[in-house]
Amino acid sequence: MNRFHAFVSFAMTGRGKSNARPHRVRMPISRSWQTLIIALALPFAGQAWASEKEWVTLNDCHYVDSKDNDGDSFRVHCGDKEFRARLYFVDAPETTLVYAERTREQSLHFGITLDETMKAGVKARERVKELLQRPFVLRTLWASAAGRGRETRYYVLIEVDGKSLAEILVNEGLARVKGVGHVLPSGEKSSSYMDRLTSLKEEAKRKRLGAWSSAAEEKKSAE
Repeated sequence: MNRFHAFVSFAMTGRGKSNARPHRVRMPISRSWQTLIIALALPFAGQAWASEKEWVTLNDCHYVDSKDNDGDSFRVHCGDKEFRARLYFVDAPETTLVYAERTREQSLHFGITLDETMKAGVKARERVKELLQRPFVLRTLWASAAGRGRETRYYVLIEVDGKSLAEILVNEGLARVKGVGHVLPSGEKSSSYMDRLTSLKEEAKRKRLGAWSSAAEEKKSAE
């Protein structure tokens, strides 16, 4: 039990760790004192929570080849750490039908077939590998990304030569705007950034880039 939890436990119950003798009688703490003690403790708790949620910047990171890598989830090596990263804000097409329902959902989003969706997923994976051949900057809160694999993935933001990897993928039609977001290190709100990504998506869709290209061919043939 840390000091804060012990402090609040004492405030709420009048009990805590003590070196006092067993026979000593403790006087009950009035509700007003409990309220005062908790009010005084909360600012310190807030500071502790904020420090746990601060962005961590890792420089000189490198892409690590792995059979499970795809366009939005891949292994990275940063200093003495190697882990599986998952991009915030975007969802790249799947490369297989292992998660068939997700692949189907993506195909409906882009208006293409399942086969075309998986081909777009391969392009996204190869594009990410190409972009991350040079050292890059990674920022994370060490928040765990849900997944069906055994290995823990961590949500990240990645910059390549000062450019957001998520923005590059959306701009090239290789990812959709979806998934978990967070207030950016710059202070920009998640909703504002999602709006910017959506504008990039609409531009890629208009230009028929990446996964949108197959949908464009179908539309032209139908006309």
